[in-house]
Amino acid sequence: MGKLKIKSGDTVRVIAGDHKGSEGKILKVLKDKNKAIVEGVNMIKKHMKPSAQNPQGGIVEKEASIHMSNLSLLTSKGDTTRVGIRMEGDKKVRFAKKSNEVI
Repeated sequence: MGKLKIKSGDTVRVIAGDHKGSEGKILKVLKDKNKAIVEGVNMIKKHMKPSAQNPQGGIVEKEASIHMSNLSLLTSKGDTTRVGIRMEGDKKVRFAKKSNEVI
């Protein structure tokens, strides 16, 4: 599967699927499934049973995961870009291939 180039905390845009065009911050990366949960994107309604944390129960809206191939990282200017990795001194850094800036 290889190393994922997008990490949690990155701002991404959805480039394919039902939510194409929407942007958000990555909340969590599910590395084993090659998916990510993006803030405010791919919302689902989940029926919750009453529990200690949620004594009322009911219907909760939360984010579902999106496949990594449908996400593209945003540069500081707001353009989508691919991610590269290079050495700067003895540090490995991620950089935007479009603008060559370090992420």
